[in-house]
Amino acid sequence: MEPDVLGPPYERQTIDLGADDEGPVVATLVRRRADRPTRRAVLYVHGFVDYFFQTHLADFFAERGWDFYALDLRKYGRSLLPHQTPNFCRDLADYFPELDAAAEIIRTDDGHDTLLAVGHSTGGLIVSLWAHARRDARIVDGIFLNSPFFDFNAPWVVRRPLVAAVSGLGRRAPHRVVPFGLGTVYGESIHADHRGEWSYDLTWKPLAGFPVRAGWLRAIRAAQRQLRAGLDIPVPVLLACSTRSFRGKRWHESAALADAVLDVAHMVRYAPRLGRHVTVSRFDGGMHDLTLSGPAVRERVFTEVGRWAEAFLGAGPTAPADTVTTPAPRRPADPADAAASGG
Repeated sequence: MEPDVLGPPYERQTIDLGADDEGPVVATLVRRRADRPTRRAVLYVHGFVDYFFQTHLADFFAERGWDFYALDLRKYGRSLLPHQTPNFCRDLADYFPELDAAAEIIRTDDGHDTLLAVGHSTGGLIVSLWAHARRDARIVDGIFLNSPFFDFNAPWVVRRPLVAAVSGLGRRAPHRVVPFGLGTVYGESIHADHRGEWSYDLTWKPLAGFPVRAGWLRAIRAAQRQLRAGLDIPVPVLLACSTRSFRGKRWHESAALADAVLDVAHMVRYAPRLGRHVTVSRFDGGMHDLTLSGPAVRERVFTEVGRWAEAFLGAGPTAPADTVTTPAPRRPADPADAAASGG
């Protein structure tokens, strides 16, 4: 491990992944250790046009006795090399080698017995497919999905016939730029230079994103079709999302209280297809990355994640190690959540 751009206590390790048609390929594993030795760890995987910068998320887990790891995937963030097309892939399984390598480092080299995988947006889709593909190896013990990318946020005619047509182009001309952009509303809602409270590198995470390419779109479509057909993830899954989506193309204050990137109804609809034990939690006022929501919302998110981990992973107390609290009563079950849950 070497010092990370975030500074102490963050360290990073470069994972050599050989080469592809663009040249050398690497991934980057960032580590933030808990204050005391622990046998449990978190592996965080970011979304599209993203990288790890959410130090408050790492602090939450570290203060509760988890070593925290974050993986900047190939061609993202710390792993993006000058000769590469940003954020590009032809198949989401291309990311499995760095996930396997990261899990090996965490479990074998660093000696952890319990591993919680956390995936945000596209990272949630990737982690889901990886956990399904590695289900017999039981590499992970639980999964937390933060607003996973289970379908395109568009009308049916775009999501199905149009995306299918563009995906065909992805086979013939994978690097062709296609007219599917992210817009700037979400970026404006979270970055401190605009209307948000978070500072991050706009070179690695531009407000309007990177160009969407046909090969990437084809890879996402194939992965989403596999998920909708049904996965068999054998470990407990917590899927969390907002209660509403924002669909405007221009800034409005309501964008800061909703998912301004994806349709949350898709996440809830397809949650039961992940596996046999899925819990769905929805948060009023939550943003696309729930951990970047307003203070009151993200506190509720962290509380729910802590309770879930304690209940299903035997994770121990959800309060920081240096505090003593009386456990809060669990909230009554939400019938809508129960209907969307696979267990």
